[in-house]
Amino acid sequence: MGNGTSIGRVRGLGSAHEGAHHWLLQRFTAIGNLVLMLFLAVSLALLPDYSYGTVAGWAAQTVPATALALLIISVFWHARLGLQVLIEDYVHTPGNKFACIAALNLAAIGGGVFGLVSIARIALGGIS
Repeated sequence: MGNGTSIGRVRGLGSAHEGAHHWLLQRFTAIGNLVLMLFLAVSLALLPDYSYGTVAGWAAQTVPATALALLIISVFWHARLGLQVLIEDYVHTPGNKFACIAALNLAAIGGGVFGLVSIARIALGGIS
């Protein structure tokens, strides 16, 4: 089995064994999104009214604020994973692929941090 055989030509070019981990992360974040969105929908449906004070007061409580923070993390992580696959499949030039993934990471981290800071401001009483 030297370099002249079929197996010798493809040796080292097989699967990187990264796809299963990525696939599982996407499924776990999807399940987390479903559970947290269900909690959000039920919690909001049980509020007596939807005025700013009522919703801000609800979001300032510990459990809803934690659930909202987890939802923000899960949604942005899930979106980043899905868009990364899209970029890897359809952007073929290495420089463009790097730039797209760098922009994706910046947008995902920036959006997630913005959402978390917003929830923290509401939960800590910075917005009334």
